[in-house]
Amino acid sequence: MKITKITPLMLDRYLLVKIDTDAGIYGLGESGAWGYLEASQAAIEKFGRYLVGKDPLKIEHHWQYMYRFSHFRGSAIMGALSAIDIALWDIMGKHFDVPVHQLLGGKVRDKARVYYHVFGNTQKTLIDGIVDAKKRGFTAVGHLTPFLDEERDVPYFKTHANKINDAIETVEKYRNAVGNDVDLCIEIHRRMTPTEAVQLGLGIEKFNPYFFEDPVTPDNFDEMAYVAEKINIPIATGERFTSIWEFQMALSRNSVQYVRPDVCLVGGISGARKIAALAEAHHVGVVPHNPLSPVSTAACLQIAATAPNFALQEYPIGEDIQPDDMDNPFTPNQHSFNKANMVSGMSKHDGNGYLILSDEPGIGLELKPDAVEKCPPKSREVVTRLHEDGSVIDQ
Repeated sequence: MKITKITPLMLDRYLLVKIDTDAGIYGLGESGAWGYLEASQAAIEKFGRYLVGKDPLKIEHHWQYMYRFSHFRGSAIMGALSAIDIALWDIMGKHFDVPVHQLLGGKVRDKARVYYHVFGNTQKTLIDGIVDAKKRGFTAVGHLTPFLDEERDVPYFKTHANKINDAIETVEKYRNAVGNDVDLCIEIHRRMTPTEAVQLGLGIEKFNPYFFEDPVTPDNFDEMAYVAEKINIPIATGERFTSIWEFQMALSRNSVQYVRPDVCLVGGISGARKIAALAEAHHVGVVPHNPLSPVSTAACLQIAATAPNFALQEYPIGEDIQPDDMDNPFTPNQHSFNKANMVSGMSKHDGNGYLILSDEPGIGLELKPDAVEKCPPKSREVVTRLHEDGSVIDQ
């Protein structure tokens, strides 16, 4: 069996890759470099020129060849490598007529607990979203910021006291809205200094968050370790990392209790399974990052199925939405429904906070024939938020 064609597919806001073979089998993958998909697409095309004519089953060899051929990498390159790696695993599963998780040693669980995305630019919208998620059967919610999902074109300013106290009061309201039946995954999106993060962490400990995600920028592993040492909430980080070595640096400093590898950014299934094993050796849980398409979800679930230390899977809004849900106020936009137009075979929510793991060959998905027509590309422009004084802030 030989690779005959590599095709990048920009569907809605997502970059997929389709790899065809002379055996009539194709595989799907996805790049997680969502801010730089055009650059990642170019890297896919470059790698594709190497791959045409090669045996798709030599996955690790191809991974090493593409990773090590040049000195310069980063998220756009690793997103491309990840997309190709996932697609090659998909081909291998289909070739042997087994799910990828069988090739990785077999399932250690039959379903994967998920946390559902909640969005809102007002406190009431976020609280209503949490309550709605509970009604839908989810036992954990995430992408849950105490600072609200405010518009990026509105300059930001709060006094230090208001910033900390408002955030603590918001988390308290989240907890009061759903009681202890729903775990709260608190997302900070790198908006705080280390000392601010410690203050907030100490202030919300009593509400028992499941984790405290990216309270500070993850670029400095020592500063994340400083925060982790001073609070009693598990730190979750890793969505921006692109290699196993970055995770090792975080783990060796005890700066993380839940690693967040993005399967579409860390080298695909090949990279993510190594990171999961590394975390297992440190008694650290795995919560795969996944704000992307159903292809990413299907790839993540191969790790969820096989990693003993898997804890929770990020489940982006839109994959459980049907046409009659489009009037639901918690369906944020039409792009969410487009996910159902991309592929068939998506794992189903069981109504109790879990996704049922598919036993279909490969990653379990098939590209819909009219996906390109129904999911036209939408570019992400360079837009970020400014402080009231004109400086750039993280959000």
